Amino acid sequence: MKNILFLLIIFSSFSLLAQKSKNGTVYKEHPGLSLIETFNDALVNGDFNKAASLLEDDFKIRNGVGTNKDFKGWSKTQFMNNMKWWHNNFDYFSIEKDLPAYPDVIEYKQGNQTWVQTWERIYAVNKDNGVKVDMPFHRLYYLNDDYTRIKSAFEYANQNVFNALNDNNYERTNGTIYINHEYINTVRKVMYAFENADYEKAYSHFADNASFYDVNDPWGANINLDEAKKRNEGLLDKFEILGFEEIGYPDYLDYEEGNSKTVLSWWKFRMKRKSDGKEILLPIHYSHRFNDKGKIIGSTAFYSSKHMD
Repeated sequence: MKNILFLLIIFSSFSLLAQKSKNGTVYKEHPGLSLIETFNDALVNGDFNKAASLLEDDFKIRNGVGTNKDFKGWSKTQFMNNMKWWHNNFDYFSIEKDLPAYPDVIEYKQGNQTWVQTWERIYAVNKDNGVKVDMPFHRLYYLNDDYTRIKSAFEYANQNVFNALNDNNYERTNGTIYINHEYINTVRKVMYAFENADYEKAYSHFADNASFYDVNDPWGANINLDEAKKRNEGLLDKFEILGFEEIGYPDYLDYEEGNSKTVLSWWKFRMKRKSDGKEILLPIHYSHRFNDKGKIIGSTAFYSSKHMD
């Protein structure tokens, strides 16, 4: 039985190999690549007559992930109007290769078609709202027989970029700012508990999974609650806390988007360095994020460590 199974596997493998059949050639150098580069340069430089001359009159471009089976694509005129929209509404418009990817030309034997596939990146900054577009996109261009014009194209891009552009074209609110709130009170309790060396009470306001970030650390180098306690112990070994002073007033931002709950506060830390008795005034800004249970789940400290040297 094992021998029969072995022979079946061998014959099956030979069968799969026999099914391979070339259907064309892939090129890394080809006149079609020069056509697309010339086309993109014309678009970037605003030479719309030049760009339009490289499109067939019945040119169509389609969204590669569109679900409307009846949609035949945008016309040559619609596409060129879209490119004019980019130039009229954006600064610093550019189209670059999205390295390390590079374009290919595929000449298919079946159907005698030539396609160029590119991986590119559009960069631009909206003139009205300042939103930056730095968007990768993939295009498939179908060329005519002598590689002088583009017959049609498919485009694959993240449409959420355009949602962000539209959202920033009008004024809208994103929640409520509170000058007095329970979460503001919690931050004050934390700060003054530390001032009075009541660390158990101070840490009781933090969730077990809270994370902490110090702006003087490498970006993204968050630490957990236990690590934050050890760091604070190291700080207390070197400095004596003389007092904390609230600057201005904190804000509680109850964000609508993302349902984020953040208290912003500003402080003066008065400390004395134990090694030489030097008194230090440290301005510091905190951002504390809260969960729905009123516990702090994130703390970011903004200050200059140079003040403590």
